[in-house]
Amino acid sequence: MNCDAAIFDLDGTILDSLWVWEDISKDFLFKKGKDIPVTYIQELCSKSFQEAAEYTIRLFMLSETSQEVISEWNRLALIEYKHNIKLKKYCLPYLQYLKEEGKKLAIATSLPRILCDSCLISNGIYDMFDVIRSTDEIGRGKNFPDIFEKISDELKVPLSRTLFFDDSLSALVTGKKLGMKVVGVYDKYYASDKTEIIKVADGYIESWENVWNLL
Repeated sequence: MNCDAAIFDLDGTILDSLWVWEDISKDFLFKKGKDIPVTYIQELCSKSFQEAAEYTIRLFMLSETSQEVISEWNRLALIEYKHNIKLKKYCLPYLQYLKEEGKKLAIATSLPRILCDSCLISNGIYDMFDVIRSTDEIGRGKNFPDIFEKISDELKVPLSRTLFFDDSLSALVTGKKLGMKVVGVYDKYYASDKTEIIKVADGYIESWENVWNLL
């Protein structure tokens, strides 16, 4: 797929990290006597942190404010993102290839910057990206166009010349509507959406080892 830039999601796309949110959700909610619906993690990942906190408060009828929920999530997650979360296997060679080809690279994530930046630095890839943007900075999740339009402006590359990788169906639908070439990335937490993702996406990879088949 020919492009001048590529935008990557983090959780579940280039990072093997969604297990952290399952663990954090259990730790955070089980203490409150709450059971977690099967689709809860999927719902969180399509939202900004602020939206996710507000959704969690409504869903579980919590007494905390959204800022209190976010602060607790950040506290629980920071150690994992700083020290334990790694890139998905075979992802790094593709990122290196794109840089060598002169492509501009960007991150579009729902993570707060403290978690995003810590993890990129610990994995040694922070400097590979020309633009890094969080939905928290933008104010709306990836089911809205704002974050992608912001990244496009900063990269100075039209979205029609941009490749977008994500594991989330809602994010890929948004990207497709904006004219990007979109590639679905398998993650077990979105396995139930695989059929729909394949229908929407211009390509789909079960593993980053398969990404070369898209060239």
